[in-house]
Amino acid sequence: MNDGSQPESSGTDSAQRSAMSVPRLDPASALLFVINDAAGALDVDAKRAVIQSALAAKGRKGELLTCRPAELACVATEAAAAAVARGTAVVAVGGDGSLNTVAQAAHAAGCAMGVIPYGTFNYFARTHGIPTEPAAAAQQLLEARPMPVQVGAINDRVFLVNASLGVYPELLQDREAYKARFGRSRWVAFVAACATLLRAQRRLRLHIETGSTVRDVQTLTLFVGNNRLQLQQFGAEPEDTLPGTPGDGSMAALMLRPIGTLSMIGLMLHGAMGRLGEAAGVEGFEFHHMVVKPTLAPGRKKVMVAFDGEVARMRAPIDIRVLDKPLYLLQATGAAGTANAPQAAA
Repeated sequence: MNDGSQPESSGTDSAQRSAMSVPRLDPASALLFVINDAAGALDVDAKRAVIQSALAAKGRKGELLTCRPAELACVATEAAAAAVARGTAVVAVGGDGSLNTVAQAAHAAGCAMGVIPYGTFNYFARTHGIPTEPAAAAQQLLEARPMPVQVGAINDRVFLVNASLGVYPELLQDREAYKARFGRSRWVAFVAACATLLRAQRRLRLHIETGSTVRDVQTLTLFVGNNRLQLQQFGAEPEDTLPGTPGDGSMAALMLRPIGTLSMIGLMLHGAMGRLGEAAGVEGFEFHHMVVKPTLAPGRKKVMVAFDGEVARMRAPIDIRVLDKPLYLLQATGAAGTANAPQAAA
C-alpha cells in the first residue's frame, strides 16, 4: 500500500541500493568518539575511562573528542568527514539530543555511526538492541557491523526518535528547567510534563497534507514518532494502515485536540498507564510524508518545533518525511528489533 507521497520500489532495488551504500569500516582504523561532556550523570573522565577500557580489552584504537554542547555540531561534522576519509565510524556518546546531532553529521557524510547512551530514556539505543549500560554498549559496538536504520526529517533536520509542534516543545523546555532545579530522573520528567499539560491552552491551527488527503485541524500538539518502543510505552501505536511499522517503514502522528482541565487529567492518567491511544481527544495515524502549514500571527514566518529533545524555530511550511537514505548504525548481529523486549517504564 502507498499513500501517494512516495513511489513504490521493489525489494530487490531497495536491497541493491543498501548494499551499494554500506559505509566502509576498517577495524584497524581508530573509531572517533564524540563525547558531549554535559550529557548524563557521569563526569567526562568517567565516560572516557569506560571507552578506554573497552578499547584496551579488544586491542582497538580510538580518538576521544570531548566538547561542550555549543561545540557538538562542529565537532560531529569534522569527525564524520574524517570517518569517511579513514574508513571508520563516528560514535555518539550522550543522550538522544547528542545522538541527533551526531546522526545529522553521519547521515550527511555517509559514514557509519555508533552509540554509547547516557540519556534519561535512551529510546533510540534500546530500540536497536544497544545496551543502556555504557560499558556494555562500548564493548558491543567494537564487534558491531553497520546496519541500515530508518530516519526521519523535519524540514532540513534529521531526527531519530520524534519531532513535534505545539505544547510538546514547551514541555521539553519546562523539563530542562525542572532538571536544572531538581536533577535528572524519569520522575522529574514526568512531573514537568504534568505541569506543562495542565496549563496548556494555546491552540494550533494546522493545514495538513498527507498524500492525497488534506485536513484542517485545531490541536494542542502534533507529535510524530519514528520509534515504535516510545509509541508502545505511550500505548499510542496507530492503526496499521501502511507497510512496515513506525521506525521501520512508516512514521506515526498523534494529535491532541483542545480539551478541558478535567479531561487533561484523565489523559495524563491514560498516558501514565500506557493507554494514551484510548484517551478521548487523541488521534493517531501512519504516514510516509506530511506537509504541515500552521496559521501564524501576521509577520511571523517561523514556528517552534522539537526533534529528539532539541528545540528550534523553523520556517513554515513544515515538511516531515521518512528519508529514503538510511543511517548506518553499528549494531551487533541480531540485536535490532528489541521494541517488544521487557523494559523499564519511561
